[in-house]
Amino acid sequence: MCSDLSVSSDPSGPGVKLFARHPALVARDLIGMTVTVGGVGGAIVETEAYHHEDPASHAYYGQTPRNAAMFGPIGRAYVYRSYGLHWCLNFVCGETPGDAVLIRALEPTAGVEIMRQRRGTQALRLLCAGPGRLCQALAVTREHDSLPLDRPPFELGPAMQDPKIVAGPRIGLTKGVETPWRFGLAGSKFLSRPFPKA
Repeated sequence: MCSDLSVSSDPSGPGVKLFARHPALVARDLIGMTVTVGGVGGAIVETEAYHHEDPASHAYYGQTPRNAAMFGPIGRAYVYRSYGLHWCLNFVCGETPGDAVLIRALEPTAGVEIMRQRRGTQALRLLCAGPGRLCQALAVTREHDSLPLDRPPFELGPAMQDPKIVAGPRIGLTKGVETPWRFGLAGSKFLSRPFPKA
């Protein structure tokens, strides 16, 4: 697992160790790390990787105003609205432009009462179980698009221990459905949905 949390877009800086790699590697290594937005957040327990040559990726057909952040510096947020309803938070990564990791679920640990107010529920498991819920709980919107992940309001922290990781197909896709680029913390009750049993 990559332990360097610097996400500077400077190609000579240490941020390349974390984010300048294939998105599947980044997605796996993000499991167990923490992310907060304005001090609110928790441990990452579920991610999905999207490579620019993947037909399920927003970058597959090239750059547009919507996905421009995916073609910018690594170590930044890419935020988009899904089906016109929910915001989704991604981390831009990769060795070439157009790669990103979708943050699908967190285990809430910081600012839990704030998240409960934003989500309108007391159920801890439902605060950040799914990308839309996660963004509502962390108050992530299009205003966070392209912001660097190593500066406020974002903050990344290391995993407390080496997590046991499971992998499987991504969710809700019509293309690239067989690609096992969804990663999760084994046994976590905060996943958006369980992983298929082997």
